[in-house]
Amino acid sequence: MNAAVAPELPATTLDAGKLAQLGQLTEGLTPAELYWVAAWSAAKAAQAQRGGVAVRPVAGAEPSQRLTIVYGSQTGNARRLAEQLARRSSDAGLPVRLLRADAYPQRELAQERYLAVVISTQGEGEPPDDARGFVEFIAGKRAPKLSSLQFGVLGLGDSSYPQFCAIGRQLDARLAELGGTRFAPLGEADVDVETVATPWLDRTLEQAREVLKTAPQVARVTPLHAVAKHAAYSREQPFAATVLANQRIVARDSERDVRHVELSLEGSGLHYRPGDALGVWPRNPPALVAQWLDALQLDGEREVAHQGRTLPLTRWLGAEREITRLSRPFVKTLAELGKHAELLDLLGADQAAGLAELLTRDQPIDLLRRYPAQWQPEALLAALRPLTPRLYSIASSAEAVGEEVHLTVAVVDYQAHGSTHWGAASTFLAAADEDGKVLVFIESNERFRLPADPARDIIMIGPGTGVAPFRAFVQERQESGAAGRNWLFFGNRHFAQDFLYQTEWQDALKRGALHRLDLAFSRDLANKTYVQDRLRENGAELHAWLKGGAHLYVCGDSAHMARDVHAALIELVATHGGLSPDDAKAWLDELLQQGRYARDVY
Repeated sequence: MNAAVAPELPATTLDAGKLAQLGQLTEGLTPAELYWVAAWSAAKAAQAQRGGVAVRPVAGAEPSQRLTIVYGSQTGNARRLAEQLARRSSDAGLPVRLLRADAYPQRELAQERYLAVVISTQGEGEPPDDARGFVEFIAGKRAPKLSSLQFGVLGLGDSSYPQFCAIGRQLDARLAELGGTRFAPLGEADVDVETVATPWLDRTLEQAREVLKTAPQVARVTPLHAVAKHAAYSREQPFAATVLANQRIVARDSERDVRHVELSLEGSGLHYRPGDALGVWPRNPPALVAQWLDALQLDGEREVAHQGRTLPLTRWLGAEREITRLSRPFVKTLAELGKHAELLDLLGADQAAGLAELLTRDQPIDLLRRYPAQWQPEALLAALRPLTPRLYSIASSAEAVGEEVHLTVAVVDYQAHGSTHWGAASTFLAAADEDGKVLVFIESNERFRLPADPARDIIMIGPGTGVAPFRAFVQERQESGAAGRNWLFFGNRHFAQDFLYQTEWQDALKRGALHRLDLAFSRDLANKTYVQDRLRENGAELHAWLKGGAHLYVCGDSAHMARDVHAALIELVATHGGLSPDDAKAWLDELLQQGRYARDVY
C-alpha cells in the first residue's frame, strides 16, 4: 500500500458518492482516495469470509458530525491507544475515522470540528517518523485558522528525558494558538501509559458522545476487529509460545552474547509480516531480585497489597515491576526518602544532562546501594513502574518458516560498580530452555514494509542486531520471487566473532537472493569503520539506486547509529545529487513521507 495511505482499516465514514467511486478503477486517485479503496476492499474481503455485510450506505458524515482521530507512533503505543478510542467510539455508535498522521489529508484540517491526536515523542523531542509532515504542517505558516475546532491531545513519552511529551505539548499549544478549543486537557502519559491514557480516553469518549449525540447515522466501514476473525492473543492476552531453538550466533570469544531464538506460533492464530515486531513479556532475573531484597533488607515472602492485588514481594519484583531500568520518578522518591542532597540537585531543571547520564549509566540497584534509605514494601512498589513488554524486530518471514517466529537477541550482561548487571527480556530469553514457554504477541509496524511493487530495489542498513528484520526481508523476497535487487549494509565489531548470520548471507549471495553485501567491522582495523563510512564510499551507486526508485531501510540504535547514518545520507545525496545540504535533507524527508525511507530504531 502507498505509504501515504492509512495502513489501519478503522471505523470510518463514507458517503454514497464515494461508495460508487470505489467500484471504479483506482488510476489517478489521490492517497486519501486510495485509502478508501483499501478500506472498501478489506471490508468486502471480510464480508466474503463470514457472509455478513461490512458496509451500510446511508448518508455521508460531514466534519461537524464525526470524530477524527490521528495518531503518530514509533513503537505502537500511540497507535494502540488511538485504535482503542476509535473502537470504543464506534461501539458507542459515533461516526469516527482513524488515520495515521502521514495519511491525514492536511487540506481537511480547516473543516475539522472534533479532532483527537495521540502522539509520542522520540529522542530529543522529535516526532515519530510517521508524524513528521503532520507536525511540520501544523507548526508552519500554511496551517489554517481553527476557530471552529474542538480538540484533545494525548502525548506519550518518558519523564526520564528532558523533552518529556514535547511533541504533544507543541501540538496542544499550536492548535490552541490557531483558535481551537480543548475538549480535553493535554494528557501526558509516561512509560506506564495507562495511568494517564485511560482517564484521558474516558473523558474524550464522554465528550464525543455529548457533542455528536445528535449526529445522523452514517455509513460505516466496520473495523476489522469486528468483521474478521482475529487471533484471541494480544498484548493484554499474550500467547505462550514454545521455544524451538535458542542458540548463540557469535564466536565463543566474542565480547557479547547474541542469540538466535525460534518460537512456535502453532495454534495461536497469530500472523505477522516482515517488518513487524514480536512483543515479549519478560521476567526479571532471579539473581537481581535477590540483590534487591538483600540491599533493602526486605522479606521476599511477605505479602504486599498494591493497586488492588496482593502478591509476595518476590513476585512483585520478579514479574510485575521494572527493576532494570532507572526512571526519574524512582530517583525522585529515593532522593526524598533518604534526604540525599546530591540526587535532589540532579533533579533540578539546570541538571538535565547530569540526570540523563545517570539514567543511562546506572540501574536502580546501583542507586539503592549508593544512597541508602528505609523502604517500606508498599512505598517501593509505588515508586517502581509496571513491567512492560519488550519489542524485538522479527527476523523471519512466515512464508519461509511457517508457524514460527525468529528473533535476534543481544543479551545484556555486563559488569559495573562491582557487580553483574542484566537486561530483563534478553536475559530471560537467553535462559529459556527448548520446550520452555515465552509469552508473546505481534506488534504490527506498517511503516516498515517491503515495497508493494516487487520489482523495486531495496537498500537495507542494519548493523548489529539491527540486521534482524532484513533477514526477514530477504527470506520474503526469495519466497515471493521478487525481481528487485537487495543490497545489505551490515556492521559489527569483529569479522571473526560477530558476523551475524554469515553463512546465510553468503548463501543468499550465491543464490541471487542478495545482490550486494557491504560490511564494516569497526574493531578490526586501526581506523574504526562503520556502516555510515561504507555508505559514503558507495555514495554514487547508492544515490543512483535511490533515484531509480529504490526503498531505503534503517534498523538499529537511534541514539547514535541512526543519526550518523542519516547525516551520511544527507551528505551523499548532496554530493551526488548536486544539492545543498538543506535541499538534500528535504529530499530525504520527502522519501520518509512517501514511505520510501523507513526507520525501525530504538
